[in-house]
Amino acid sequence: MPDAPVTAYIGIGGNLGDARATVERALRALATQLPGCQGLRASSLYRSAPVDAGGPDFVNAVAALQTTLSPLALLHALQALEQAEGRERPYRNAPRTLDLDVLMYGALRLDSPELTVPHPRCHERAFVLLPLAELWPEGVRPDALAAVADQRIERL
Repeated sequence: MPDAPVTAYIGIGGNLGDARATVERALRALATQLPGCQGLRASSLYRSAPVDAGGPDFVNAVAALQTTLSPLALLHALQALEQAEGRERPYRNAPRTLDLDVLMYGALRLDSPELTVPHPRCHERAFVLLPLAELWPEGVRPDALAAVADQRIERL
């Protein structure tokens, strides 16, 4: 566990069932159910096209929170929230009820079989960069936003 709270950024998305309600429930759960986490800030909700898979559009957001959980403990807590929403993993990029990703964990760089931070593909995805820029404008470069400008996304 870190000695002092660390700012973690969490990507949130879903495209099965009532995805908007699921993302809103996930935001409430992040604010109230994660031990060692506080100070949740959330972006607007966005609708985006699925990447590399079929299925309905996604509803996405990004949350920032202060945590004393270790990176892996945070990941496991997020996976428990996914399971509570009925998350299944039949194949890579399958449609899902809820997807929670650790995008960043302070300044930590980690590449393990279970978790990589910063998230290895966050810079390629408008559904991460636009909401992240709301919460951390100085952390998202204009050229990164320009690189994803052709991806279909809209603020809800």
